[in-house]
Amino acid sequence: MDTWLPTLITDTPQEGFELAITLARKGVGYVQSDPEVKQKLREVYENNADSLTFASQVIAVNFQTVAAANNYWR
Repeated sequence: MDTWLPTLITDTPQEGFELAITLARKGVGYVQSDPEVKQKLREVYENNADSLTFASQVIAVNFQTVAAANNYWR
């Protein structure tokens, strides 16, 4: 398996947030690796407020992790 995440350290909070989004997206890819199934499911959740809220929560948790790893960019 290729190493795509060598570190959680980022230069800025913006980069940290983008990493949090990447972590969320990679997580989905690991759980559902079939692109056709992911596309079909996207049609369901992209218009569902609850699903979008849950996705935002996952990103927020990932951002907390990245922020802590970066000592909150102090």
